[in-house]
Amino acid sequence: MDELDSVSADELTAAIDSLPQWRREKAVRFKFEQGKKECAFSYLLLCRGLDEMYGIKDKPIFEYGQHGKPVIAGRQDIHFNFSHCKNAIACVLSDKDVGVDVERVGRFNDDLARYVLSDDEYNCVVSSSAPDQEFTKYWTMKEALLKLTGDGLTDDVKSVLSKYSNVVFETNVNKEKGYVLSIAEYVD
Repeated sequence: MDELDSVSADELTAAIDSLPQWRREKAVRFKFEQGKKECAFSYLLLCRGLDEMYGIKDKPIFEYGQHGKPVIAGRQDIHFNFSHCKNAIACVLSDKDVGVDVERVGRFNDDLARYVLSDDEYNCVVSSSAPDQEFTKYWTMKEALLKLTGDGLTDDVKSVLSKYSNVVFETNVNKEKGYVLSIAEYVD
């Protein structure tokens, strides 16, 4: 979903009011409206996906794994992950583990790139005609992978993509809206 900017105050209030109490409390704790939108609409996107894919109409309750990765209480057969940024929210549902990350394409930062990218990745980024976009592609792949594994950010973020030969990525760039989305799943 990439129309967050067009959500009116009344639409946001209605969305928050439709959430279960525990999620509503989480949404209203955000200081800024953007955080409230991301929290409310990522959950509602999950609800829509559960209805469309599994016929589940009840609002899900979350349990959390060892590293804080949410799972749907009582439905360990359904895997999901969501991500949000100022420009978009994403939710992915699957019958197997999945990770997703969406990030706004920002200004390229060479120091950050050197810190988080392997030498090959860095060379690919700086030789690109759009290094900001290329960096964001690598970053979302790394985040999606770490969300897939449930490990979160590690000290070895530079080489994380080369450690998992059993993972496939789908990466999409939305130049018009200014974001990159990556999905990571294990290969069967």
